[in-house]
Amino acid sequence: MFLHGGWFHLIGNMWYLWIFGDNIEDRLGHLRFLLFYLLAGLGAGVLHTAVNYHVEVPTVGASGAIAGVLGAYFLLYPFARVLTLVPIIFIWQVIEIPAAIVLGLWFLMQLVSGTAGGGADATGGGVAWWAHVGGFVIGMVLIRVMMRKKRGR
Repeated sequence: MFLHGGWFHLIGNMWYLWIFGDNIEDRLGHLRFLLFYLLAGLGAGVLHTAVNYHVEVPTVGASGAIAGVLGAYFLLYPFARVLTLVPIIFIWQVIEIPAAIVLGLWFLMQLVSGTAGGGADATGGGVAWWAHVGGFVIGMVLIRVMMRKKRGR
C-alpha cells in the first residue's frame, strides 16, 4: 500500500484520496480513518491474491485502500456533486455529477475489467482490478461498522 509503480501511479491515487478521503476522515476521525484505510487495503490485497493466486509479480499501490474510501463515500455521500471532466461531442466539459453515478460507474468498470480477465498475469504486471473491487466492497462494510454513533441528548 505504500509503494507505487511510478509518479503517475502515485499522483492518480493521491488525487482520488484528496477528493474523497477528507470527508471520510472527518466522519471517522483520524485514528479510525487510519485503521479503516489499512483494513480496506489489506482486505483488497487478500481478494486480489485469492483471485490471482497464480501471479508471481508483487502488487504495489494504494488503490485497494483508496477503493475502500470510495466505497464508504458512495454510501455516505451519494448525492454530493463531483466535478468531472466529460467528453461531450469532441469537447471536454467540466460538469457536476452526483457521487453515486461517478463512483457507481467507476466500480462497474473495475468489475467488468476484472471479470473480462484484464490485469495481472503470471509473467508481467497489470492493474489489480480485483483489489479495486474488493476494497470498494470492504469499504462499504467497514464504514457501517466503524462509523461514530451520534449520541442523543
